[in-house]
Amino acid sequence: MPKIATWNVNSIRTRLDQVCQWLDSTGADYLCLQETKVTDAEFPRQPFLDRGYQVYCSGQKAYNGVAILSRQPLVGVEAGFAPQLPSHSELDTQKRIIRAQLAPEVILVNVYIPNGGEYDSEKYHYKLHWLKTLYIYLEQLTAQGEVILCGDFNIAPEDKDLFDASDRATKVGATDAERNLLAAIRDLGFYDAFRHFTEAPGHYSWWDYRAGAFRRNHGWRIDHLYITPGVKARACNCHIDIAPRRLPKPSDHAPVILEIE
Repeated sequence: MPKIATWNVNSIRTRLDQVCQWLDSTGADYLCLQETKVTDAEFPRQPFLDRGYQVYCSGQKAYNGVAILSRQPLVGVEAGFAPQLPSHSELDTQKRIIRAQLAPEVILVNVYIPNGGEYDSEKYHYKLHWLKTLYIYLEQLTAQGEVILCGDFNIAPEDKDLFDASDRATKVGATDAERNLLAAIRDLGFYDAFRHFTEAPGHYSWWDYRAGAFRRNHGWRIDHLYITPGVKARACNCHIDIAPRRLPKPSDHAPVILEIE
């Protein structure tokens, strides 16, 4: 039963042992990483190669960065918007998107959507522009076949996806503008894989390092797997694995795992 996972590791070199141990214990077939914070030349490939994983990455020093680890060689690997949307190549200075062909009819897209900074700031408007570009990009991909879209979206889609929604109007990651752009992307034919199996509130994938947020379960669900109908028909489970968040010096995010028949 293939397993596809997404995990913002907040530095692959810092969390290398944890990621390797997690792969050993879960046997995930594909792991999409975000915030790897390392150039391609310095990505620690060998521990993954030793475990039978191919490594495909697009990174930069100290910031951002995405990667796909796969048990089988992948084709159609492309990083950035430029290969498909040359007019938006300026966004590729920040390494935030990589895709690959899992099968002739299935494309995997791994994204690290900008955080957005403070409400109405330059970074916030950059995030909105990035999301609009992602919509155009995915509009073309979904016309070609099935798509699995995953990553750190830095958006809680609904109030039940964050522990306190009382002041969300100007809380970046939960504003109407961000949610509306994510909803437009979903309207291209995507389903929230986690919500397909679990509607209950209180499930989160990110917890601040401060104020005992994890211990108190004061979190946000901002790491997602979105799937088109053909993939949804074969999906049999999707869950958040909070065990790595309990480890010493963990990432502030937890992996999210999709299982497909």
